[in-house]
Amino acid sequence: MLAVFILFSKAFGQHHISKYEKRWAFFHPIAAFKIRYQLPQAMKLYQQVKASKDLDTLESGGKLDAFRHTFVMAYLARSVKRKKLLKLGIAHEKGNKLQFEKGLLENHELPDSLACEMDLRNNQTGIDIGVANKKLNGEELKVLVIKEIKAGKAWYLKRNAKFDYVTCANQAINLMDYKGKWYVPKCLIKTNE
Repeated sequence: MLAVFILFSKAFGQHHISKYEKRWAFFHPIAAFKIRYQLPQAMKLYQQVKASKDLDTLESGGKLDAFRHTFVMAYLARSVKRKKLLKLGIAHEKGNKLQFEKGLLENHELPDSLACEMDLRNNQTGIDIGVANKKLNGEELKVLVIKEIKAGKAWYLKRNAKFDYVTCANQAINLMDYKGKWYVPKCLIKTNE
């Protein structure tokens, strides 16, 4: 089982592996091995979208973040069962809560409740897309997910013209006022808004 953790950790090299994700890998070793071999290709395609700036450049809370979660789950859902991926997504977000409690950043920001909710919703959307399109190759899936994001099938966090997070009433949020608070009154909106 140690081998599963090592392979799983290498696959998710872009972030720290939480105890919840390790537990998931322990109970789902075959799925963890599949992810270990598929995730690098998915992340390569993600990097192409990031470089293209076709959506936006916001890796935390933006359409690019929405794409990453939606696309990676769609990519993996072609060969890993829906229920296992949903559990992995939940384990990852539990890990984000733990990171918040330790004051650790994810993609240059402290995780919060609405960022986690956004990720969970986008994970679900991605899994649905992947299950419905198992025959698509990675490039075709990438194009489809971008189209779905532009059509408003995913979620992101609302910002103003200065890229500050805002409430649903369009009031700018000073994140320093919420230091150490899990709930920040950001506004979760569809990606076509």
